[in-house]
Amino acid sequence: MPDAISLFAQGTHVLMLPAWLELAAVVVGSLSGSLVAIERQLDLTGCVALSLICGLGGGLIRDVIMQEGDVYMLNSTAATVLCVVAGAIVFHFPTALRRIPNAIEWADILSVGLFCAAGVNKALMYGLGGVQAVLMGVITGVGGGMLRDVFLGDVPKIFQPSTNYYAVSALGGSLVYLVLYRYFHVMNPWVAIVCTLVTVALRRLSLRFGLVSSPSHDYTNELLAPMRRVAERAQERSRRTNQ
Repeated sequence: MPDAISLFAQGTHVLMLPAWLELAAVVVGSLSGSLVAIERQLDLTGCVALSLICGLGGGLIRDVIMQEGDVYMLNSTAATVLCVVAGAIVFHFPTALRRIPNAIEWADILSVGLFCAAGVNKALMYGLGGVQAVLMGVITGVGGGMLRDVFLGDVPKIFQPSTNYYAVSALGGSLVYLVLYRYFHVMNPWVAIVCTLVTVALRRLSLRFGLVSSPSHDYTNELLAPMRRVAERAQERSRRTNQ
């Protein structure tokens, strides 16, 4: 057992997400955006735009909120170029990806898991606390998809009551990253990979068993009912006493 723990503790011995893993998150996110553009029958501009939004949007929201370090979107030429190329390829050759069952769903949740790892990673690098790090992970994970839905004129998926635990999956993956790094000293890329796998697993389980969030339910009457009964009994006793 100690040997297994030492194996997973090896890797990047500073809290630094490997560049290839960040680029993988960007590419997978851009693919999910491009596939949605094809599904909505958008033109090449729309396809590339959604590719950029889903590939870089979550990181942009994180960087604007944190105001620490650089803005990944502006400092990674490779990431921007990859998003544009991915969008153009999917636009001209969509059949190959369409043959993959649930391609949009898989690309979407994979990108969420990878971006959760990137968000928690950057927050911890700049000394944010555990709660803030998990929050940055969730925002980075769901931010691109949220911007995509807003640009398409839809209610963001994370706010829809019929969604199969989309944001909850991101929260679970981000928490796992924090716990593994802080308490078990698991380093990258292992901790990022586990974070992604947990996010994907939670999402797939919610789809498999039909677990969905529910709309608001007003519990006011249920809360006040016992007090009303007590008040009615008190009034009844008062009437009997007066008689």
